[in-house]
Amino acid sequence: MKRLMRSGPRYWITFQTIFTKEILRFTRIWVQTILPSVITTTLYFVIFGRLIGDRIGTMGGFDYLDFIVPGLVLMGVITNSYSNVVSSFYSSKFSRYIEELLISPAPNWVILAGYVAGGVARGLVVGAAVMLVAMLFTDIRIHSFGVMLLVCLLTATLFSLGGFINAIYANSFDDISIIPTFVLTPLTYLGGVFYSIELLPDFWQGVSLANPLLYMVNAFRYGLLGISDIPLGIAFGMTLIFILVLGAFSLILLRRGVGIKT
Repeated sequence: MKRLMRSGPRYWITFQTIFTKEILRFTRIWVQTILPSVITTTLYFVIFGRLIGDRIGTMGGFDYLDFIVPGLVLMGVITNSYSNVVSSFYSSKFSRYIEELLISPAPNWVILAGYVAGGVARGLVVGAAVMLVAMLFTDIRIHSFGVMLLVCLLTATLFSLGGFINAIYANSFDDISIIPTFVLTPLTYLGGVFYSIELLPDFWQGVSLANPLLYMVNAFRYGLLGISDIPLGIAFGMTLIFILVLGAFSLILLRRGVGIKT
C-alpha cells in the first residue's frame, strides 16, 4: 500500500478502481459467490462432524469436529480467492477490456495487485462466514487470532496469484475449471484437512510434505487450536516462498503478454 501511495495518485487510483470493481463483482452476486461455500461447509459439519466424527473420536487431542474446522475454513478461503481472480481476469480477456489496462501508464504490478486484492477480499469474507458457521457447531477457543489472520491473508494471496496465472493461460471458460478440478481439489483433500499426517506411514508423510496446502492448513490449525504437524516457522516460510515464486512468475507473464497480446 505504501508503495502505491508513493508512486503517485494515478497508480493508487488504478489499484483502487480494480479493487473496487472486484469487491462489487462478488458482493452483487453473493448468492453465487458466498452462500454456496457456507452451505457446503454446513454439510461437512453435519456429515463429518456429527454423523461420522462421533465414531472417529478424537484426533490430536481434540474432538474430530474441532480438528477439521481449520481445514474447512481454509478450504473456503482457498477456493474463493482462486475462483474470484481466475474468473474475473479471464472475463477481462474474453471481453477484451484488459487491453485498456495494458496500454495505460499503470505498471503491471499495480494491475496484479488490484486483482489479487480482490481475490483476497473474497477469500477473507467467505472464511469469516464459514468461521461463524463453525462456531454454531463447536465451542472452540481461538489460540492465536493473529496467526489465523496472517495465515488467511497469505493463503488467499497465494491462491489469488494461482488463479491469475490460470486465467492468463486459459483459452476458454472450460480451461478455468481444469486446475481447480484436477489439481486444487486433490491437493486440498490430501493436505491434512481431515486427518493428521502422523497417521500416515513414514514414506507417505514425506510425500505429503510436497503438498503446499499442508503447511497452510497446519499453520491455521495452530492459530485456532494450538496444534500443528508442521513447525510454524517452516509453514510460514514455505508459504512465503510460494507467494514470491508465483508473484514473480505472474509479473513475467504480464510483461511478456502471454495469453493476452495477439
